[in-house]
Amino acid sequence: MQPLAHFRNTAFRQISTMATIASLRRISAKSLSERMLEEKDAKDPTFAVIDVRDSDYIGGHIKGGTNIPTHTLDAMMPTLVRKLKDKKTVVFHCLLSQQRGPGAALQYLRERDGLLKAMGEDPKGEHGQEVVVLDKGFLGWQEVYGSDERLTEGYVKDLWDNY
Repeated sequence: MQPLAHFRNTAFRQISTMATIASLRRISAKSLSERMLEEKDAKDPTFAVIDVRDSDYIGGHIKGGTNIPTHTLDAMMPTLVRKLKDKKTVVFHCLLSQQRGPGAALQYLRERDGLLKAMGEDPKGEHGQEVVVLDKGFLGWQEVYGSDERLTEGYVKDLWDNY
């Protein structure tokens, strides 16, 4: 009976520590903008911004971010994990960061942990990688930083005026 109890306790602990959309940390546009400005001259910034917007990837984007449309995530995820494994922070977002952005962050976390374990590496790394979601997505970002060319590229104000 004891091995079964041990299995149940171990399985429960593993399930209870898995990330969920509700448990993902959020980063504010202000915090991300400050970090971007602090590292604007860095050859290799400590963070990466992943924009998972699909056909709504119009009207601007966060400077230095990478667009990986949601419909390509499954195919791109192993490459993304390898490319970003040494980044201190990975920020995911979509237009509102309510579904696609958080979903992509969860998918990344699970894929990262599995791939790095398979490669014999510690998924948490020496200091641990932080995976976060941009609060209020690009819609919230552009309201504050859309016209700031240090932080936003390709911004088309007219597209957002009546959004």
